[in-house]
Amino acid sequence: MTRLPPPRGFPVNEFETRVKNAQVQMQSSKMDGIVLTTPQNFRYFSGFNSQFWESPTRPFFLVVPREGLPIAVVPSIGGPALETTWVTDIRTWPAPRPEDDGVSLLDSVLSELPRRFGRIGWEMGRESIIRMPIIDFDRLRANISGIEFVDASPLIWGLRMVKSVLEVDKVREACLIGSDTFDLFLERVTYGATEVQMAHEFRKTAFECGIDNAPFVSVCSGLGGYTQIIAGPHEVAQTDGQIMFVDTGLLFDAYFCDFDRNFAFGHINDAAKRANEAVWRATQAGIDAARPGITAEDLWAAQNKVLEAAGAKSGNNVGRFGHGLGMHLTEPPSNMPNDKTVLRPGMVMTIEPGLEFAPGKNIVHEENLVITEDGCELLTRRAPIEMPIILA
Repeated sequence: MTRLPPPRGFPVNEFETRVKNAQVQMQSSKMDGIVLTTPQNFRYFSGFNSQFWESPTRPFFLVVPREGLPIAVVPSIGGPALETTWVTDIRTWPAPRPEDDGVSLLDSVLSELPRRFGRIGWEMGRESIIRMPIIDFDRLRANISGIEFVDASPLIWGLRMVKSVLEVDKVREACLIGSDTFDLFLERVTYGATEVQMAHEFRKTAFECGIDNAPFVSVCSGLGGYTQIIAGPHEVAQTDGQIMFVDTGLLFDAYFCDFDRNFAFGHINDAAKRANEAVWRATQAGIDAARPGITAEDLWAAQNKVLEAAGAKSGNNVGRFGHGLGMHLTEPPSNMPNDKTVLRPGMVMTIEPGLEFAPGKNIVHEENLVITEDGCELLTRRAPIEMPIILA
């Protein structure tokens, strides 16, 4: 039976709820509004979908006031596209105009906001950026008298970490398509092929399976294990003794999956086999521990306990054993010591333990899940406990 994907986009009441929730937090955080400049945050509150973010020439601004509806301040080329969203207050300027790329227009909008606290929030903090020239940001801040620019990233992440049912549906679909992709890709993994060839094959397979985009495909390998997991692919052939790591972030309707699989070529040595089993069991420990009320640190501890029992030193060079997931490939919180974020239903998490079992020899596993009212739901199809071996 063919699986029907969830509808694309969101109904207007989803955006209304997001704005109202933000406004409640603005009141308690003493902000008169927040300014969103990055693709994910702009889209989260507006529904604006565009590939034009790949161009750095023009900034886009979405102002969410403490009271009332969002105001889009965008270059003229973006006006017609914004008219297809639920946002009705759209103000444009003829861009690009480097001498004043929306600064004066944004100044006027912020100056018009009802002022109670004299504070405007921006994407300043954790895992955030401001997508406009810093010179323009400083000029805007200097020009607006009586308004303090403050960090709104805790407010934004506090909202975005907990996904709605409709958001979870999109992550689930990305994970299902990703799982289909890995299943089919296993039939196409070729002894002697290079990392580059395998990366191309994986992307091709993902699109065949119905994904929207494959912006993150990391293919790395090494003899008996790999040294790193973020740089690649390279023209390295997969021959006897190689272990290949494939990590992917695939997008369905702007929401990511993020998980990996490992493949051995010819044979797998005993040390790598033991490490692979230990990491698989650590992953399972993380899945079994995931439930509302525990912290991200607790998720780390559950995985780390298994790895320490297998002889591993505490931690790894990745710095954490998983993270949040959604419109970004990686989101807060981090499964690591001292991250006291309490898990709540609707939070989508990755479980990602890694083990360096010999100098320069690593094995990493990753699965995706969503926290539910009474535990968690695994969103990816679980990797086998034994690493697949590709023969010549």
